[in-house]
Amino acid sequence: MPKFIRITLERRGVSCVAELLEKDAPRTTAAVWEALADGPIGGPAQHAKYARNEVYSIVPRFGPTIGQENPTVTPIPGDVCYFDFHGGMLDASFKEDQDIDQAEGGIDLAIFYGRNNLLLNGDVGWVPGNVYATIVENLPSMAEACHDVWRSGSVGERLVYERQQS
Repeated sequence: MPKFIRITLERRGVSCVAELLEKDAPRTTAAVWEALADGPIGGPAQHAKYARNEVYSIVPRFGPTIGQENPTVTPIPGDVCYFDFHGGMLDASFKEDQDIDQAEGGIDLAIFYGRNNLLLNGDVGWVPGNVYATIVENLPSMAEACHDVWRSGSVGERLVYERQQS
């Protein structure tokens, strides 16, 4: 039976539902599903600088080291991706602003809401993400809210992931 997660921009009051891609990304989906067992996870929402149509949150590390699984550098609208950023990968001022441990880094949970995304960072090159879910409900409203994060700003906004109750 498929598993679903709800992804919410809390301040804007907009949610979407994504189906986990258990066959394509079994290790990633298992780690995310297990991390959500004790309740929602999330943090301050950020809009991507380089990738284009992406809103993400960096959360504390959870689960085992996964490595690449169902990777992409060209996510499409509705893709939900997992990135594992070690401490040296993230800009020092960003880590300080987001209260991310300088050595540990964190897990980046991201949604892509529009076309023409490219996961290329000028400092480090290609940054493949694991596509572990796809948005199946309410992508248009979530895309509008994500675009508003870009236009109006992310201050005070939280991106939160939780298990979808049946």
